[in-house]
Amino acid sequence: MIEQIFKLSTDNTKAVEKVIFDDNLHYIHMVFNKEEGLPEHVSNSNVYMTVVRGTLTIGLGDEKPNEYVKGTLLKIPKGVKMNVGNKNDETLELIVVKAPAPEK
Repeated sequence: MIEQIFKLSTDNTKAVEKVIFDDNLHYIHMVFNKEEGLPEHVSNSNVYMTVVRGTLTIGLGDEKPNEYVKGTLLKIPKGVKMNVGNKNDETLELIVVKAPAPEK
């Protein structure tokens, strides 16, 4: 078998799954319910964030938070303060790709 296979969670339980973490990229699957999210942090690489379902509420830099619905892809540069969360009733599901992979 040439390919590698990875499984993502499929329920509504909070999850931050580090699916692929190698020298090329980081591929992370996230699921957040209402009022859940990540601690405020600064992006350590270029971040490509896809909203798979729900509505993402994200504050970037010193800007006020914006909301993005499913089917939206955000490209966020390295070094930006991020505040990521779900402020809505529907479960939020994200795919986050960091490329290139952050330096150790």
